[in-house]
This record gives sequence, structure tokens and C-alpha cells, in this order.
Amino acid sequence: MNQNSKNNSISNMLIGPPNPNRALPPMSRNNNNSDHIISRTHSLTKIKSQNKETNHSRTNSLESNSSSSGQLKPHTGGDIRWDAINSASSKDTPLGLNNFRLLKRLGYGDIGSVYLVELRGTNTYFAMKVMDKGSLASRNKLLRAQTEREILSLLDHPFLPTLYSYFETDKFYCLVMEFCSGGNLHTLRQKQPNKYFSEDAVRFYASEILLAMEYLHMLGIVYRDLKPENVLVREEGHIMLSDFDLSLCCSVSPTLVKSSSINSGSITGKNSNGGILEDENQVSSCVQSPSFFSRIIQSRKNRKTKSDSGLFIGGSLPELMAEPTDVRSMSFVGTHEYLAPEIIRGEGHGSAVDWWTFGIFLYELLHGTTPFKGAGNRATLFNVVGQPLKFPDSPQVSQVARNLIRGLLVKEPHKRIAYKRGATEVKQHPFFEGVNWALVRSGTPPSIPPTVDFTQFTDKEQEGPPASPPNKKMAQSTSDNNKDISSVNPSSSSYDEFEYF
Repeated sequence: MNQNSKNNSISNMLIGPPNPNRALPPMSRNNNNSDHIISRTHSLTKIKSQNKETNHSRTNSLESNSSSSGQLKPHTGGDIRWDAINSASSKDTPLGLNNFRLLKRLGYGDIGSVYLVELRGTNTYFAMKVMDKGSLASRNKLLRAQTEREILSLLDHPFLPTLYSYFETDKFYCLVMEFCSGGNLHTLRQKQPNKYFSEDAVRFYASEILLAMEYLHMLGIVYRDLKPENVLVREEGHIMLSDFDLSLCCSVSPTLVKSSSINSGSITGKNSNGGILEDENQVSSCVQSPSFFSRIIQSRKNRKTKSDSGLFIGGSLPELMAEPTDVRSMSFVGTHEYLAPEIIRGEGHGSAVDWWTFGIFLYELLHGTTPFKGAGNRATLFNVVGQPLKFPDSPQVSQVARNLIRGLLVKEPHKRIAYKRGATEVKQHPFFEGVNWALVRSGTPPSIPPTVDFTQFTDKEQEGPPASPPNKKMAQSTSDNNKDISSVNPSSSSYDEFEYF
């Protein structure tokens, strides 16, 4: 991009030649994407095969069978953004870059930049992630962009992003998603009086994150990048998990389990007192979750009484276990302070890394810092592997919260809470006592972001690229705090932090 031309609009900037100076350092010390090879089954290949007829060049395109404009998904019913997208596009005139006014660059990261955009003529606003094709290809990052594109197309959950449209130009891939006006939890935590949240606020945010993680694991997606910077706050105060380019796609077998066996902790295998349902009631799935639920509904229609089904003990409903426990990856990806010990030791890792990061996440929200933070990155990694978990005297945190964090931050992944039973086990912990999981979406958020005045952006389009990083955090590129390994050059301690909101 020609950064010397201050009279060009951002749209012209995007259509111009790519700027090699914006290419960021390699993702990690492992560039062979081994995680997509080591997975128990090649479910990412399965996802790609669904688009085989319309996707002739996977190495040069992120194209799929829903590339022009997204289809309405159940949890987004009544969303005016869908109305705007559908009214602006058709089979004859698919959406493109010229349909959007690019108003402001919100942030940038390892594989792209994010802009606040307006869909022309609709007074509707989105976040658009723009990725430079040449930069991705030259740095061997196309697979990461493809992974994020394909994962976003699968998601239909109130605490996860909606992909409204995808298109590409000669030079760029563009993902059109929801704009979250409340920033992210890292920024919001910094605004708290003592830079940490109350326990009630943490319980609220953690509940929504937990449901999002459960859904991802049910689809066979290991997130691998949970941290406050990636938890965005919507205008109504609820959250949305973002950034899936480091995620790992794998295979999973959702299973219905009797409540009595769950509560007794006896689910260890086929001989667990009948806790796991018989084969005809078990369902295996990777990303075809609709077929999974349709079989449950069908089985309910066919049964005469609760007692006849064998699924109910003492009037309790069966519960779902959907943890992709068999996946293995050797990639070294994540954020230093959030890395699980098995990643640092190079032993290979699976879905248990998400529960480790969930423990670090809870600790940081409650204490204002991460538990193993050292003077630098090497010290932090040493602490993660070799130092015990400690809690400071202040702030005061309840024993149930400490107990949950201790269970999540067990250094041996197979002994970690949720290793086998996933979110089901975490939801039953006393820390979440009183949470109505069916109505989490209807809860009152701890904080409501101020209303955004879009006229400050729409009076005129911003001209030219930013002369400096868009926020103070990105400007402090030599800081050792919360570095993202995916954007660290092995020969340099500098990094670029991507803040997408």
C-alpha cells in the first residue's frame, strides 16, 4: 500500500499494491502446520471437501460454497445486518469491496487488518477483516486464513462471530463480521478501579466463554487462543469470542451420558456402571451437528416413557459430553502467559490446552495479572513449566474460585478439570452455582458500553493509512507483556498486538 498518499481513501489504499513493510514476522518456530497432519482424523480436509466442486484452487483462494453472502442462521434471526446484506446483494450482483465505505482501521495482526465499514446505502456497520493475498502466500499463512474462513462459516452461536459475507479481490481476501463497539475485556479490565473485575462480573463473562468453548469443542474446534484481548464486548454488554486463525480442526464424538454417572465421577470407560449410553443412542459427529440433534429429537419421538428409554435416573436429563480428547498437535502457538505446559515442553497437545487457558483467563480477570508472568518471555515460560500456582493475598478471591482455577491449572493435562468431560464438568463446579445455563444470554451484563456516534466516521471517509499504530498498546511494541507468539520474530523481542473491536 502506498502510505505516502494521504489523499487516497482507505478503499483506494486497499486496491493499491501491497506494502511489504506491513508483513509481520513468522507465526511460530514451527512453520510446517503439523497440527493439521497430526489430528486423529483429517476433519479440516472433510470441511474442505464439502466445497470441492466450487473450489478449484485451494492454494490461491479461500472460496467456499457460501462465499458471496452468508445465509441467515437461527440465532441471528431478526438481525438488521442480515437484512442489509441480503438487500444489497443478489446472485447477479454479489457483494464486493465497492459496496462498503471503509471508515477507520481498528487494528491489525499477523494475517490481516480490521476496518470499521459501512454497507453503502444501509446505515449498517460491520467489521471487515482484510488479508493481503501476496503477504499470506509469501509467509506461508494461507492455511491459517483458510482455517479461519472455514471455521467462521460453521459457527452459529450467540457468543461467537457471525460471518455475514466473504469475497475477494485480485489482491485481498475480505471477511465481513459483526462490529463490537465495546472493545475487548483487556481494555475493559484496565478501566476497572483496581484493574480487575468483581467475582460476579467474572462469573458472568466466564459463563458466556464457557458456552462458546463447549460449542467449539462439539464441532471439533480447539480454540488455542483464549485471552482477554480476543474476547470482544458487544453494544449490549455480552461477549463474542474472536480470532480463529490459530484454531485446530479435528474429530469429535458427542455422547449423551447419564446424569448419575456424571455426578458420581464414574465415567472412565465402557464399564462405568452404564453411564455411557448404548451404541444405538451414541452419536458421532465432527461438524454435522444438525444431524446429531436430529437423532436426539427422533429418539425422543420414538420412546414411550422416560423409564422405557433408560436415559433418566431419578428424573434427571442425560448430559452431553463432546470433548475432542484424541487430537494431537505439535505446533508452538499461543500467547506466552497463556501457553499450557505441554505446548512449552513440546509433548504435543490437544483440547486440554483450552481448559488451561480458561484457568489463566479466570485468574487474570480476578487478579489483574496472569499467575506465571515473569520478567521476560523466557522467565514466563520457565514459570509455567516449573513453578507452582500461587495466589496473592490481595485481592481477596473466594475459595470456590481458587479451587476451580487450581483444577484448571494442573500441569499434567490428563489430570486437568474437563480433560475428559469438557464443559459439562466445569459447569457443575460450585463457582458457577446459581447460573441458569439455559438463560445466560438473558442475563444482565456487568457493564454496558457507551453508544457509538457513527457520524464522527461517516461525515467523511478517513483519508490515507494511519501515520502511527492505532492505539497505545500497539505502540508499546517492545513490551514483554502478553506477547503473542504468532507475531513474534525469533530474532527480535518486538511484536505487534492485534486489537480487533
